[in-house]
Formats: sequence, C-alpha cells, structure tokens
Amino acid sequence: MNSGLVNIIFGMKVRQGRNAVGMNLSEFAAACELSPSYVTEIEKGRKYPRSDKIMRIAQVLNKEYDELVSIKLPASLAHLEAALSSNILMDFPFEEFGFEAADIVNMLTRQPDKASALIHALIEISRRYDVRESTFLRAALRSYQELNENYFPDLEEKAAECIQKYGLSKLPIPLADIEALLNKEFNIQVNYDDLATKPELSHYRSVFLDGVQPTVLLNEKMSVEQRKFALLRELGYQVLDIKERNIAYSPDRADSFEQVLGDFRASYLAGALLIPRNEIQNDIAAYFDLPQWEYKPLLKMLKKYEISPEALLHRFAQVIPEYFGIKLHFLRFNTGENTPYELTKELNLNQLIVPTGIGLNEHYCRRWLSIRLLEDLSTDQSAHVTNDGLAVSVQMSEFLNTQDRFLCIGFGRTPATLGGRSTSSIVGFRVEPDLHNTIRFMHDPKIFRVLIDQTCERCSLSAAQCADRVVPPVIVQKQEASLQRRKALRQLMNKHGA
Repeated sequence: MNSGLVNIIFGMKVRQGRNAVGMNLSEFAAACELSPSYVTEIEKGRKYPRSDKIMRIAQVLNKEYDELVSIKLPASLAHLEAALSSNILMDFPFEEFGFEAADIVNMLTRQPDKASALIHALIEISRRYDVRESTFLRAALRSYQELNENYFPDLEEKAAECIQKYGLSKLPIPLADIEALLNKEFNIQVNYDDLATKPELSHYRSVFLDGVQPTVLLNEKMSVEQRKFALLRELGYQVLDIKERNIAYSPDRADSFEQVLGDFRASYLAGALLIPRNEIQNDIAAYFDLPQWEYKPLLKMLKKYEISPEALLHRFAQVIPEYFGIKLHFLRFNTGENTPYELTKELNLNQLIVPTGIGLNEHYCRRWLSIRLLEDLSTDQSAHVTNDGLAVSVQMSEFLNTQDRFLCIGFGRTPATLGGRSTSSIVGFRVEPDLHNTIRFMHDPKIFRVLIDQTCERCSLSAAQCADRVVPPVIVQKQEASLQRRKALRQLMNKHGA
C-alpha cells in the first residue's frame, strides 16, 4: 500500500473519530495541542503525524494507538480502498477542473460505507459493459477540452513561436524540412524501414525509440499528410518537454491522465503548425461568407496545407468556437468490411445528443451525415466525390423529438494508405437565430435537410416514414408496452378504489 493511501486512511479515521466525539475542528486541535490547519492537513491525507502526536490524538478520540494507525479496513470498505488506491484518483489533475484530489477524498470518506456501496455499483456497471480505465481517461480529456472550449492559447503561441524560430512559414510545410529539423535541433532520426519488419506492429503509425540515437519509426504505408503530422507531433513532445507520453501512435492504451494530456498537447501543437491560426481564420471567414454552399473551397484548403480532411476539421473545431463564436461538435466514424459503424472520436461543444446505445451495439441512425458519407455515395446527390475517392457533403439535420438543428459539413473516404477502413469526419454547427449572419450559405436550398434520431432502436419514425431503418424500434416498442401496462394497472386500481 502506497504512503498516500496510508495517509488518506489515517486522515479518514481521525475525521470519523472527531465527528464521533462531537468536537469541531478548533476544539479537537486544542485538545490535541495541534493547530487547526495541521489537523486539516491530517484529515485531508496530506500529513502523517509523528508517533507522539498520534498518541495524543488517540487519547482525545478514546481509541487505541494501534487501532488508529492500522491500515486494515472493514470488508464493507473494500471498494472504497480500491478507489482510493486507484491511479486514476491519485494521478488525475483535478486542479485543471478547479479543485483538488483531497476534495474528492473528502467526499468519498465523509460517509465511507455509502461511498463504498456506490463505488461497488459503479465497478459492477463498468465490468458489465467493459468500461476500461483508458476509456475513462479519454472521456476526462474530452471534458477537459470542452471546459476550455477546445482552444488553448499557450499552445497557439508556442506554435507561432516555433514557426518563427524554425522557419516553418512555408505552406504546405515540406516533409523533408520537418525531417531535417528533427535531426538538426533534437538529434532525432526518421526511419521508414524497421517498423515494417514487425507485422504485429503494422497498425501503429509511428513509434518513438529514445536512447543514444533517438529515432522515430514511421509506418511506410502512411500518406505524406500522415507522416508530416506524426513528425510534427514528435516535435511537439520535444518543444513542450512532455515526459509522460505514449511511444506508439496511435496508442492501444492509456496509463494516466498526464499521459493522455501530453499526447493531446503534442497533437494540438502539430495541427497548429500545419495549419497556422491566422491563415485558417482568414480561410474560414472567406468560406462562411459564400452566398451558396460550395465544396471546392474545402478541397483547396486540403491542398493548401497538405493535410487530411480530419486534420482540417480538427482545426475547425479549435478555431471556430474561439473566433467565430459558434458552438460545434466533431465526430469521426470508421467502418470496414464485415465491421459495424464505430464512433472512434467525438468532441461536443454544443449539447449535441450523442446517440444513446452505441456502446450497447445499437444501430446508429443512418440519416446522420457521418453515416451517409460512409454509405454508397454514388446514389447520394448531396455528396460530391473526387477522383481519389474523397466525398464531401453538407446536411441540415433536425432531431425528431427536440427540433434541435445542426448544419453539418464533412468528409468521407476509404484511405488507400494506412488503416484499410472507410472513415468519415464531420463538424456540426448548432443552428441559432443569428447563425446566418456568420455562415451566409446556411439557407442554401441545395443543402439536404433531414429528420434524424439517435439509433434505430430508439426512433419513433414508422417504416413508411423512414426507408433507411435497418432494425425495428425495439426500445420504443418496449417503452410503449411498459406505458400500456402502467395504464392498465392504474385502471384496475381505480376500478377497485385502490
């Protein structure tokens, strides 16, 4: 058991004992010949007193010394002990969210029996639905991004500084320039051969090997756009001096929030280097000022910065909320032969109803732009398909039950390089009364408009109303059956005067 947990258990016992004898903090501190601030530090698990002070505390609490210092907890608190010893709790940077780990500890230990029962329930739910620690950590990162409106001025300024310092102002940045920069400034070599010798590592885009000669191993199947991003990401680790990191990209797991946050910061910087803030801000302003929807300006941006569609929309999700005041969401879906549609990345800055039931293998609404871009686009007149298989489309989506509307723009493609799966990336702008003042083309009659819901299982549209349904609305049917049972039960109770 680590020392931090020992301190927490001791502090929890002191607090419980003090409450049991009915003493407030000042009274207890005076009786123990300690300062109130020191007692507070003990109860929060920050301090562990010397044995003479523990003896005085034990006397005031009418407890045995050995009982007070014992780290053994009753069986009813086993799950609480597991939570308190969790790396998530100990390593999570609570200060980023405006409070301390000690605040969480205080909440958990205020009524430890109830807290342990609650944690036991959460553990059971997590186990049943296979919620892993990395899932929690990445969800925490999304919350961190949303809390900051997905815009980080310090990283934007660092990107501007690097562009000036390392001469990266030429657009698009040449791949050779990035490779030379890493070698000259950081003694990092780039290797395109060694990763291919390990078939079991073929799904990684890059692997960083530290040592006498630091080396970035790049997957030879990556496109130029992917290679540049991976190398600029490595530059991000170096200039931001990030120690907690994954050596593999994209990682299979996450060991701590600090690691997840470090990976995110390096990626953010890479995107800001590839797509400088001032340049993309001007491009977006010109695009939004178009009187009608056009897809070619988006393709021009891809060419100008030599980036992937996902990288462009990621940058949209950083710059647009900050400089255009529009709430948006970002979604990325993957699919492949004999594999279902999989939501692999999301960012929600505008109260989007992210589909319920996706984790339960329900069927995502086929009317969402994310899915339409992954369907057969040759029959979809709202989409434009380029010669290299890149689909571009726009859609006005309206939720069936809430009437919330979102103007969605996105790309779909089946990459010929690394991945082997079709991917769609979209950004959606919440339609507010003044949105047309910023996005002039939003009322273009050519924009496809459609009613959407969450999943087929939860959609109340009839088969006649929706030809895109793939399974029956079983959740709606169960809810309706339950409603009818409750109605019949009330009628029966009324008949018998119950």
